[in-house]
Amino acid sequence: MTEDIRLIDWEFAKAAARRLTPPGPAIEPREAADAVAELRQASRRAHGPVADTTRLHAPPDTLDALIVDRPTWIDVNTTSFSHVIDPVVASALSRSSHAMPPPAMQRIGGKVTGSEVAALLSFMSTKVLGQYELAPGRSAQAARLLLVAPNIVQTERELDVVPADFRLWVCLHEQTHRVQFTAVPWLRDHMLSATQHLASELAPDVDAVLDRLKQAAANASQVLREGGSGIAELFLTPAQKEQVAQITAVMALLEGHADVIMDEVGPQVVPTVEQIRGKFDRRREGLGMIDILLRRLLGLEAKMAQYRDGAAFVRGVVDAVGMDGFNAVWTSAQTLPSAAEISDPTAWVARVHG
Repeated sequence: MTEDIRLIDWEFAKAAARRLTPPGPAIEPREAADAVAELRQASRRAHGPVADTTRLHAPPDTLDALIVDRPTWIDVNTTSFSHVIDPVVASALSRSSHAMPPPAMQRIGGKVTGSEVAALLSFMSTKVLGQYELAPGRSAQAARLLLVAPNIVQTERELDVVPADFRLWVCLHEQTHRVQFTAVPWLRDHMLSATQHLASELAPDVDAVLDRLKQAAANASQVLREGGSGIAELFLTPAQKEQVAQITAVMALLEGHADVIMDEVGPQVVPTVEQIRGKFDRRREGLGMIDILLRRLLGLEAKMAQYRDGAAFVRGVVDAVGMDGFNAVWTSAQTLPSAAEISDPTAWVARVHG
């Protein structure tokens, strides 16, 4: 894509998202500094028990977690979005028979699409507790665990749980993700490649956009179904849905594995883990209608299902062949569960272990 084509104005998106996003819960500077220090320490504490339980060990030079606020989370993810989406836009334009609109119209369009990205980033920046940022378009050394301090503090206050215990509990889940990608180095490249390939496949021919929009309007009620994958679902062909299902299966594996490990380690190191888990699960179920609607439109309800489906897969495999047998899943891309196997662990065991 040439430099003067700005179909998404990323700097505008970043600035708009920052303006739209509330700063987080009211907190005294000293308390905020203590929370950051405790999260950093909790992340370090979580690493050993997670590595021992998963039997996966990251290289010793792995970077510490980065404790961020909401604007910093927005900055990091705007960069990541641009590295994934810009090649997709270039692909779509290369297949179009239409001439590019004049620069003035491009600038206007870039701000319109930038506004849409900003709304998504703003919403997500208030929900995410932690994230292993894969750093698309950059080196593996740039990948890093992020912990979003204001969201963790806000959630622990809403749940009325012991802050130190909740922070460590969150770190158990997020450290599992870091171990997954650092102890299994091919996994990051595989996920980035699969995501980029799918994104390119999903980039519609500009000439066909109106037809897709008509199809979407006719099936818009699907967006609100439990377990749907959001508005993108309406634009997918059957072949593309199959590709999405495969990536979703791997995401379910990663999320379910992290949930299983945090539940395995939690009772050993988090005194109030039973109370935290109970309140956290009830919070997921007790969201307001507006929040539920937004989550379904964005596909976040599908992410909630990933925790359940993936955890059931991991437990089913571990029950059958133990943790060492389960860890065969990390051997190569061919040993990852298929979309069918994620809900049928015995099929995966039969395929991989015979």
